[in-house]
Amino acid sequence: MPSELERCMESMIMVFHRYADEDGDGKTLTNKELRKLMETELASFLKTQKNPDAVSKIMKDLDQNRDGKVDFEEFVSLVVGLSIACEQCYQLHTKKCAKK
Repeated sequence: MPSELERCMESMIMVFHRYADEDGDGKTLTNKELRKLMETELASFLKTQKNPDAVSKIMKDLDQNRDGKVDFEEFVSLVVGLSIACEQCYQLHTKKCAKK
């Protein structure tokens, strides 16, 4: 039986491929696929963005090899970055709760 962390990793892989498969490629996310993934899977994050071009900027930042697509390795950097930001918010929240 997989552990909680193994299930999370499997889920991340499955989400990536669900959207990457929309154009039949299955190995990379186009700008359109990344936008759909983020609008569906990261809707709360996008709501906090003040820049209407946030997805395009994220795509540009993620596309390290400048091929116009985001592969799994590039996608993982998005998940890691967001996870770090969420953990930092969690730490701030924990500190605030401890002071009360």
